[in-house]
Amino acid sequence: MSVVKYFITESIKRTEIDEYLQKKLDRAGYGGVSISKTPLGTHIVIYAMRPGLVIGRGGETIRELATFLEEKFKVSNPQISVSEIEVPELNAHVVASRVASALQRGVHFRRAGFWSLNQVMEAGALGAEIVISGKLRTERARFEKFRAGYLVKCGDPSLKYMQKAEVHVQLKPGIFGVRVRIMPPDAIFPDKLKIVESLPPEEKPEEKTAETEAEQQVAQEVEQETPVEEAEAEEAKTEENGSEETEEGETAQ
Repeated sequence: MSVVKYFITESIKRTEIDEYLQKKLDRAGYGGVSISKTPLGTHIVIYAMRPGLVIGRGGETIRELATFLEEKFKVSNPQISVSEIEVPELNAHVVASRVASALQRGVHFRRAGFWSLNQVMEAGALGAEIVISGKLRTERARFEKFRAGYLVKCGDPSLKYMQKAEVHVQLKPGIFGVRVRIMPPDAIFPDKLKIVESLPPEEKPEEKTAETEAEQQVAQEVEQETPVEEAEAEEAKTEENGSEETEEGETAQ
């Protein structure tokens, strides 16, 4: 298998696993999955609002998921762990599921879109976008876009920080699609400069760096060596003076 085909098949497998878990764990508030391969097997982290429903009684549900993923999707030695979503309003999967359930209950699409958008922005997101597409008011399909805040769609911040999710719901007019993009508050942008208003704190005299300690040790060693060298020089001078006196005495005789 070539490298291109390998990455395509792996991406398709990840998408299928995501869709299956989304349908299976809808009641648990499914919020996404991350899959990473390790030397011991495949580590799968499931994000959910209610981790207890994912784990099940005595871990029964999570064991069933592990065996199904191993048999159906050929996942080698799956090791599943569950992580709780701290802020559901900043998770794109949760927001998209809420909009889809509101549409299914008969809420007007504009009311559902603006309500969800306000919740996301009040949670502290830098920007958000909700797109609802389908037969909204007429027989011809179109889309309605709800956007607020600062939201970049290209570059490294978009690939690294932006959360994306897409959910489909079946209604009487047809299938409606909900696409959500959220820029979390901890996103870092290269074009945003940060001005430091205060200087860094000065180092206390008690806190000495390793360099100053090393310099002090060298100075102490030099001080200890200098008296020894002076004593040796004095002894050499006395020996020279004694030899000169003996030579003068011999010449006098």
